[in-house]
Amino acid sequence: MTLCPCGSHKNIDDCCAPFLAGAPAPTALALMRSRYTAYVKGDIGYLAETLAADIRDEFDQVEAEQTAGAAKWHGLEIRAVTGGGEADDDGTVEFMARFSLHGQQHVQHERATFAREGGLWRCTGGEVNPKEPPRQVVKVGRNDPCPCGSGKKHKKCCGA
Repeated sequence: MTLCPCGSHKNIDDCCAPFLAGAPAPTALALMRSRYTAYVKGDIGYLAETLAADIRDEFDQVEAEQTAGAAKWHGLEIRAVTGGGEADDDGTVEFMARFSLHGQQHVQHERATFAREGGLWRCTGGEVNPKEPPRQVVKVGRNDPCPCGSGKKHKKCCGA
């Protein structure tokens, strides 16, 4: 049994291999995992094919072949998935792909976007090194009501 490189802990024949062979990915996550596996296997044609039509011309196959061939792949970590299910038309997958290239360790952290195109999931782009929006912190004044809901002033309750 050969485990799939995508990190699913499944046999490759039961995971990404059918998609690389032409079966449609049922979800955005399945497409994301199969795209990672395509990089590991050097299947650059699959990477180009699974891009949305409007960004496919921007794909540099020569660079992708060189990177895929020279890289040693260490794993894919899925951080978050939004939408992208079998009943959805779009979705995002935040991931971290770890690899070594020319003796240096690299991490590709990206929030990839996906959409259905002709009924098939396609990668539509992504944001590299995505940041969460800054947290808003509300300062409670000494004489303000305590946020715990006790009805007391903050200074006489949780702020004491």
